[in-house]
Amino acid sequence: MRRYSVAVAIAGLLATFCLGASLGLAADRVVTLRYAHFMPTTTPQLKLAQEWCKEVEKRTDGKVKVMLYPAATLMSVVQTYDAVVKGSIDIGYGIFSYVRGRFPLTEVIDLPLGAKDAYVGNKLINEYYRNFKPKELDDVKVMLLETHGPGILHFKKPITKLEGLKGMKIRSSGLSAKIVQALGATPVSLPVTDAYDAISKGVADGITLPVDGMVTWSLTDLLPYHVENYGSSYVAGFYLVMNKDKWKILPPEAQKAMEKLNEEWMEKTAKVWHDADDDGRKVIVQKGGKFIALSKEEDARWAEAVRPILDNYVKTTKEKGLPGNEALKFCLDYVKAHNR
Repeated sequence: MRRYSVAVAIAGLLATFCLGASLGLAADRVVTLRYAHFMPTTTPQLKLAQEWCKEVEKRTDGKVKVMLYPAATLMSVVQTYDAVVKGSIDIGYGIFSYVRGRFPLTEVIDLPLGAKDAYVGNKLINEYYRNFKPKELDDVKVMLLETHGPGILHFKKPITKLEGLKGMKIRSSGLSAKIVQALGATPVSLPVTDAYDAISKGVADGITLPVDGMVTWSLTDLLPYHVENYGSSYVAGFYLVMNKDKWKILPPEAQKAMEKLNEEWMEKTAKVWHDADDDGRKVIVQKGGKFIALSKEEDARWAEAVRPILDNYVKTTKEKGLPGNEALKFCLDYVKAHNR
């Protein structure tokens, strides 16, 4: 009996030791995450993503490492969101409008809300998410959301009146094509990568794009006139999301550190987009480009022309049982209060 008790005690000690060792190994285990990003390595957005990855490792004491794959080398931007949901990749950066219809409530961000600055768009999309917590994003862990600067119109010749758009052919895509059509011009649906050839060959007379995009895609020499049609301007919503199951296996202290980092990154991201537009504006002016500011009355006419797009959003979301009217009002009120 005594030998049995000793054996049991030894077995218990061994079990405790093994459990402790396994817990120690689990605590020391490094989780490596694969992060798909579609921006080229030369862009400030990609450089900011690289910094984010380094900060994740630093703030989690090396327990979480992120392998960044730029320029869509791991996954195309169109496939990114679904790949995160399925766990094919762990973290993904993409654009909501590339999978239109998948995020019906969040499409409010891409509407011509009239944001004048990248700061407004970036802060708006995150405030929208905090207030509405759309169920369409429940299948991922949302890290942070962002937008580019306001998309405005760029032409070969100066345009100062709404009537001047009649007969103009403007390269656009997705929702921006609807904005172009609502303003009385003809949308030319092409990817931005084909814009230079289309404009240089006369297939398009202009383009709708954020200011920084004019420099990125080398369009400043082709289109020297830039209309500040902020009353009908738009922004595009971007996401940074993570697979929910992968998020759950992270140690609680790592999750907390990453949450704090994401809050800080919202401001950094807004600044990157804002600065990119500022830098683009400087380049355009240095090359002799002209920015055309619409009068208050004229800008209001352009805003009224695109109003049916906003009304249609309310109608279609209501048919889906979604609070589109409330989301639109929230966004319009936010833009009005924060535009400078």
